[in-house]
Amino acid sequence: MSDRLSLDTLNALDEAGFVAALDGIFEHAPWVAAAASGERPFASVTALHEALMAPIWAASRETQVAFVSAHPDLAGKAARAGDIAPASVAEQAGLGLDRLSDAEYARFETLNAAYRSRFGFPFVVCVRRLTRDAVLDVFERRLGHDPEAELAAALAEIGHITRLRLVERVEGPGMPSVAGRLSTHVLDTHMGGPAQHVHIELFEVGASGRARLAEALTNADGRTDAPLLSGAPLRVGSYELVFHIGEYFRTRALALPDQPFLGQVPVRFGIDNPEGHYHVPLVVTPWSYATYRGS
Repeated sequence: MSDRLSLDTLNALDEAGFVAALDGIFEHAPWVAAAASGERPFASVTALHEALMAPIWAASRETQVAFVSAHPDLAGKAARAGDIAPASVAEQAGLGLDRLSDAEYARFETLNAAYRSRFGFPFVVCVRRLTRDAVLDVFERRLGHDPEAELAAALAEIGHITRLRLVERVEGPGMPSVAGRLSTHVLDTHMGGPAQHVHIELFEVGASGRARLAEALTNADGRTDAPLLSGAPLRVGSYELVFHIGEYFRTRALALPDQPFLGQVPVRFGIDNPEGHYHVPLVVTPWSYATYRGS
């Protein structure tokens, strides 16, 4: 049974109960829920989130800056000490920002200081939609924004953060789209059909390292039984699929040399849309292969 609150229940609460039920979704800002309370009833969870964001977008610049300033620095001293809101602790820990080396921590501290000096508020980004390398790339790129564009970017990122928190707190019709999906498919064009029992590994790759995220065997349709990634945003960043094709063709009673032409086939690709569907198939023979972004 889900422990999320139903939208119908939320619609029926008094204002104090409504604000309490949504506590922590918008960090240190109960006024957001209080402002949206009078817009009930909400027909969908998406409409609820839009109503919660509306008073933020409509607020004065001074109020917006104060609202953004209530958020913690990314991988800053307070985050490293765990002295931030529980949701922020979990989100930063999910990207390993609580386990940085001293050199990595120093880099974030330098970026945080430069950002605060330029804009007067902390850098805010939805870390659940980015790899660590992508976070650093975005951090450095956004330092080049003008102040008004950057304030708008920070508020948009808070929209992503709170949308994810809301779908974990409330259930009902019209749920926002917050999850992406990565799938694959192997076609053996030498045989003329799907390739079964191909061992596949998925890695996140980048300057900060190479980490295996998933592995699977293809089924009789040449697909994996479940998507390689699903149920959450796909993190923007670089990835690599490794198809163990040499092992597969050795089982097919083909006249192949002892040293096969293809052993492991790596396919490196990028993800830019966390809520998108990325299908990365492999079309292969013992001597050639191709890939593309499918659907």
